[in-house]
Amino acid sequence: MSIFFGLASSSSAADPVISSGNPIFTSIFTADPSARVWNDGRIYVYASHDIFPSRGSDLMDKYHVFSSDNMVDWVDEGEILRADDVPWGRPEGGFMWAPDAAYKNGTYYFYFPHPSDTNWNNSWKIGVATSDKPAADFEVQGYIQGLPGSNLIDPNVFRDDDGTYYLYAGGGGTSYGMKLAANMTSIDGPVKQFTELDDFHEATWVFKRGSTYYLTYSDNNAGGNRMRYATSSNPLGPWVNRGILLDPVSSETSHGSVVEYKGNWYLFYHNAQISSNGTLRSVAVDRLYFNSDGTIQKVIQTTAGVPAVGPRSHATEIKYYDLINESFAEYTQKTEYAMNSSNVAFGGGATRSGDKIENMHTSGSYIQLNGINGGTGGKALLTVLYASADGGSAFKVDASGDTAGDGYFLSLPGTGGWGSYTGRTNRLIDLNAGANNIVRLSGGMGGANVSRVIVSLIPQSAQPTEYPMSGANVSVGGGAVKSGGTIENMHIPGSYFEVTGVNGGAGGQSTLTVIYGSADTQTTFRVIASGDPTGNGYSLTLPGTGGWSTYTGQVSRVIDLNAGSGNVIRVSGGLGGANVTRIIVSSTP
Repeated sequence: MSIFFGLASSSSAADPVISSGNPIFTSIFTADPSARVWNDGRIYVYASHDIFPSRGSDLMDKYHVFSSDNMVDWVDEGEILRADDVPWGRPEGGFMWAPDAAYKNGTYYFYFPHPSDTNWNNSWKIGVATSDKPAADFEVQGYIQGLPGSNLIDPNVFRDDDGTYYLYAGGGGTSYGMKLAANMTSIDGPVKQFTELDDFHEATWVFKRGSTYYLTYSDNNAGGNRMRYATSSNPLGPWVNRGILLDPVSSETSHGSVVEYKGNWYLFYHNAQISSNGTLRSVAVDRLYFNSDGTIQKVIQTTAGVPAVGPRSHATEIKYYDLINESFAEYTQKTEYAMNSSNVAFGGGATRSGDKIENMHTSGSYIQLNGINGGTGGKALLTVLYASADGGSAFKVDASGDTAGDGYFLSLPGTGGWGSYTGRTNRLIDLNAGANNIVRLSGGMGGANVSRVIVSLIPQSAQPTEYPMSGANVSVGGGAVKSGGTIENMHIPGSYFEVTGVNGGAGGQSTLTVIYGSADTQTTFRVIASGDPTGNGYSLTLPGTGGWSTYTGQVSRVIDLNAGSGNVIRVSGGLGGANVTRIIVSSTP
């Protein structure tokens, strides 16, 4: 697998140039990027979604939108539409292919191709969904009437300088263009077929620079589509063929969009660099340059991507170069699982041989690890140790904390033999807090024999958390009472106070500190905590402070808590009195 770098040095070592790295979206597989710049100053990419494990283009579904304000830090804005949302759509779903978006008078329009019948290739429709937001709350309004049903895919919408909108679509060697009506959901005038384009296949994209209209598209080049372009003085042609814009990418298909953002021109496209599978693609971006006569220089595909055009910003995307270049040195709290561990299950054709699991090439095969500790929740590093005689295999990873629900792609390059356990591959995943997580590895895309799985967390340093007795999570009983911010009458037999929602960090030993005042010489509390493995509780001795309102007392002891913030601490009195103002819990690694 190629190594992608996200940092490129400038002429000054003190002034590094931050680059995007390619591909730019890696949390899910994406293709067919349509890039748009809206009035909020951000650039948005509307992409199709290759669902993993791949079943081919028929399974494509669940459109996501990504946005950035600097071309480097990208945010996955989430899913905006799926086949289930289309009332007139194909009953079997899927086939949510290359989309596009437009904006007019406060409304965002999302155009998507989708068949309306089981006979998908002859029932294509161009659907329209609308929203008052660029990346959320889209609702399907119907589809554009009066269009051909065969090979009508890859919609593209272009707004001319006079405010007129045009729709382009086509596939299977046929390209169409037409004027959109003012309502943006119907056409105004005839559908024009562009027969003059050289070797047209699909993926129309129209933009304008100066007075020249440009139409880019994918051709039929054997072994890998190329992107070509043509120019015109009219948005509906005729078009003059100008040549090749982009050489074949690492997937058989090619599809892109051209956009100007913050003074630079960019080509967004997709490749299969991560997966080496043409049906599991990822969006990439590189600079696009024009010659003085308006022709376009062939775009050079890079692994560095493009430089930032603004300051760094928060982003939820985990970049591919982060996944494969980082040392993950901070993930030092490691738990190793041999494949014969009691919490490891397998099935679907996978078999266990000694302490190894084999036959993960079988469709439906899986390895499942139960009872995984996610600490306080969030990112964890999954490491798989393996052997593989295949050239390149992949697992799908499902983890309890994955909010997107799409799983994670894990690449397993070949090691040269089924008994050569030199393979080591990493992937950041999401886990829930606590020790009840499940991690499942699904095979069926090449083979790999697995020897061990390691789940690593970033240890939590001591983090004192104070819980005042006035808190809503504090309850009393057995004669104990709340008085302002203090709990009193803990001398009564059966008295207690209970604190819920206590954070135990990664779980294990924590330090409990009680702040109190007492006129008794000595008091004893009994403490019960969620993580106590013995069930016997803990004894806590509180020396007197000289008065019930002299809150100078502070005593500590080590208790056991479970991972996460669902712990309960119960303190029982009855052996001398003490008024308590707060407790402090310090979680340690």
